[in-house]
Amino acid sequence: MTFPGLIMIVGGLLLLVTAIIVLSFFSVWLRALLAGAPVGIPTLIAMRLRGVPYTLIVDARITAVKAGIELTTDDLEAHYLAEGNLIQAVQALIAAQKAGIALDFPRACAIDLATKGSGKTVIEAVRTSVNPKVIDCPNPESGRQTIDGVAKDGIQVKARARVTVRTNLERFVGGAQEETIIARVGEGIVTTIGSAESYKYVLENPDEISKVVLKRGLDTGTAYEILSIDIADVDVGENVGAQLQEQQAEANKNMAQAQAEIRRAAAVALEQEMKAKVQEMQAKVVEAQAEVPLALSESLRSGKMGYMDFYNMKNVIADTELRENLAKDDKSK
Repeated sequence: MTFPGLIMIVGGLLLLVTAIIVLSFFSVWLRALLAGAPVGIPTLIAMRLRGVPYTLIVDARITAVKAGIELTTDDLEAHYLAEGNLIQAVQALIAAQKAGIALDFPRACAIDLATKGSGKTVIEAVRTSVNPKVIDCPNPESGRQTIDGVAKDGIQVKARARVTVRTNLERFVGGAQEETIIARVGEGIVTTIGSAESYKYVLENPDEISKVVLKRGLDTGTAYEILSIDIADVDVGENVGAQLQEQQAEANKNMAQAQAEIRRAAAVALEQEMKAKVQEMQAKVVEAQAEVPLALSESLRSGKMGYMDFYNMKNVIADTELRENLAKDDKSK
C-alpha cells in the first residue's frame, strides 16, 4: 500500500469518528441552539469526558434561559458535581424571580445543598417564602396536645398556638428550623401564663399571650420570619397550687408523726431506765437490810448491846408492825 493511500485511509477513519461524535451530540446541540441557549459541541464532549450528564445540563440551561435567567454550563456543572439537585435549584430560582424575591443562583444552590437529606427542598423554601405556612405549637407528633403553664393563683392553664411563618432565604442556610420556633414559642407561652396574676386574666385576654410572645423576637437566628402567633385554644387545667399545698401538708404531717414517734421512743427508753434505777435501789435496800442482823450479832458479841436492849428493840418492832397493820385495816374499811 502506498503512502498516499494510507493517508487517505487514516483520514477517512478520522472523518468517520468525527462524524459519529458529531451525530451523537448533534440532537442535544441542535435543541440548545433552537431554544436560544447554545452550547458548543466541544463543551458537550468535555462534559461527557468528565462524566457529567450533558443532557441534564443542557435541559437545565434551556429552562433557565427560557425564564430569562442566564446561567452558564460551568455554574450548572459545578452544582451537579457538588451532588446538588440541579433541576430543583433552577426551578426554585425561576419561582423566586416570578414572585419578585431576590435570590441568585449561588444562594439557591446553597439552600439546595443545606436541605439535602432533611426531607425538605429548595423549592419548598421558596414557596414558603411566597406563601407562609402554619406551624402547630406544640407539634402533634410529639404526643402533646397543649402547652401547660401555671398562673400565680396556682391554677393550670392549657394553651395551643398556631404560628404563621415565612422562610427567610437570607438566613435559611445555617438558621434554626421549625423545632427551635416551636420550643421558643412554647417557652414564651409558659412564661406569659406564669406571670399572670390569675388564670381568669389569661382566659379573658388570650391575645395578650400573642403580643408578649411576639415582642420577644423569637425568630432571631432562625430560617423563618414569624408573621403572627394565634392562640387556637385555651383551657383551665388542674389546681396545681392546691395540690402542692395538700402535698406539703401531708409531708408536714408525716414529719410531725416522725418527731412524735422519736419523742415517744425517748420517753419509753427513759421509763425503762428509771425502772432499772428503782430495781437497783431496791437491791441496795435489800443488801442494807441483810447487814442489820449481822450488825446486831456483832454488837451482842462485842458487848456493845445487851440482851435486854435486844428484847426491847424487838418489842418496839413488833409494836410498830402492829400499829401499821391496824392502820391498814382501818383504811380498808
